[in-house]
Amino acid sequence: MFAPVYFDHNATTPLDSRVLEGMLPYFSTQYGNASSRHEYGRAARRAIDEARQRVAYAVGAHPTEVVFTSGGSEANNLFIKGAAACLTPGVVAISAIEHPCVREPAKALQRSGWKLREIAVDGNCRVASADFQAALEERPALVSVMLANNETGAVQAIAAMATQAKSVRAWFHTDAVQAFGKRALDFRALNAAGVHAMTLSAHKLGGPKGAGALVVDKRVDLQPLIAGGGHERGLRSGTENVAAIVGFGLAAELVVASLDAREKRMVVLRSELETGLAQQGATLFAGAAERLPNTSYFAFAGIDGETLVGKLDRAGFAVAAGAACSSANPEPSHVLLAMGVAPSLARGAVRVSLGPDNTELQVREFLAALRTTILQLKGLASIASLTS
Repeated sequence: MFAPVYFDHNATTPLDSRVLEGMLPYFSTQYGNASSRHEYGRAARRAIDEARQRVAYAVGAHPTEVVFTSGGSEANNLFIKGAAACLTPGVVAISAIEHPCVREPAKALQRSGWKLREIAVDGNCRVASADFQAALEERPALVSVMLANNETGAVQAIAAMATQAKSVRAWFHTDAVQAFGKRALDFRALNAAGVHAMTLSAHKLGGPKGAGALVVDKRVDLQPLIAGGGHERGLRSGTENVAAIVGFGLAAELVVASLDAREKRMVVLRSELETGLAQQGATLFAGAAERLPNTSYFAFAGIDGETLVGKLDRAGFAVAAGAACSSANPEPSHVLLAMGVAPSLARGAVRVSLGPDNTELQVREFLAALRTTILQLKGLASIASLTS
């Protein structure tokens, strides 16, 4: 079967073979319900407890602060909706570049009397400090700013912003789904700075889909999204997905053990990629910002991003036109529009997100295929202009 080179690790990652091996018993012989009192149940409970310890250790948290969910979307909704349900309606402030699973629940709060305040970003996808200060003057009860953007890879100064938000006593949340596995996270330090909750997901770091977590300060009151038997400290009822949770724990442990080497390798690969992109005349988005080491987001003037992605796929390279969760939406990226990028250029955006198994040879072959494809598309555009 034809398998393109995979350059879309911000969408999801391949399951690490060691993670799969650790999960397999919980699909077969270790099938107990973690709430059962017999040995099968106790074995499942021990597995969940061990996974919770692994995830907590990987991000500098205490195990009691880790609430397992079905993924990042549920964890973000649990904080936004769950915290809002325990507060008097006020202002919820989010950055203009948040993932839809933060944007949409924040918008939904408006039906309950909340005011939504979007915080502007600059041309490099960094939260604009002046507008952040202006947002704080509105005394938001909830603030959510992602740690690293899924499209551009731009990293935010979360600790500094959270410290500033202390002045208005806002509950501060950060979506760290894209950052986890690509840079070191320390929830203890972030919590001391003023971050009250942080979202994680397993499938972005070699773990399974269907497992995530909200790491949350126990002083924060949350109303659960799913009521029932009181699982996960009463914050997420439902029989636990033991195999996926075990996989999450193993993936977290493995990625932290190799994080430094991964980061250094990604920086080398990205540098080679972006040198080649510049030589071909690409516009690189957020190039002056601190970014995740694996992420490059670019466009070529006059070239449609979806068309380019399709051509590259047929040439043997799997890349993305923006975020995977929004691929059905033909509109330009809301992230790029918030950065002030012209819609015509934003429609051409393509994201390459590298992984630990990618090689220098693959990057060079990609650049060669990209050059050929761009020349073909420009040729077709020239012919179309002559015949129109």
